Amino acid sequence: MPLEIEHKFLVKGCFNSYVTRSTRIVQGYLSSLKERTVRVRIYGDRAYFTVKGPTRSDGLTRYEFEQEIPLAEAEQMLQLCCEPGIIEKVRHIVPYAGHVWEIDEFRGDNVGLILAEIEVQSADETFEIPPFVGKEVTGNEKYYNSYLSNHPFTEWNR
Repeated sequence: MPLEIEHKFLVKGCFNSYVTRSTRIVQGYLSSLKERTVRVRIYGDRAYFTVKGPTRSDGLTRYEFEQEIPLAEAEQMLQLCCEPGIIEKVRHIVPYAGHVWEIDEFRGDNVGLILAEIEVQSADETFEIPPFVGKEVTGNEKYYNSYLSNHPFTEWNR
């Protein structure tokens, strides 16, 4: 069973000079339950269907199944099948000290939120933190995309 092991952080500084590639992402959820999420995502000109299980007790690891699907089908699912609350963001790729960081700069109802993620091979893997990375929020469900789709960042202070 494929596993995703990742750390998530708030971004505290300028990261633009580190970016090697940026891609627009639009995603919606067919299920945003805590126990499992099922999403459809358009990543640039490609599309994916993803199922994620609950986060394990380590706060880092969860089951993830992802399959590429036709772009036209993803567009239809986003329009006709997904729960309200589409996520829009730009993902910036940042290689740093032997790892690849993904910086998600949110748009739409989540504008103003910028998160950095790093996937690792094991929960105890060490890595160097770039200067633009701030507080770790790994395991804080408030920063999961599925949560943000129902509780947009722009409404947090209300």
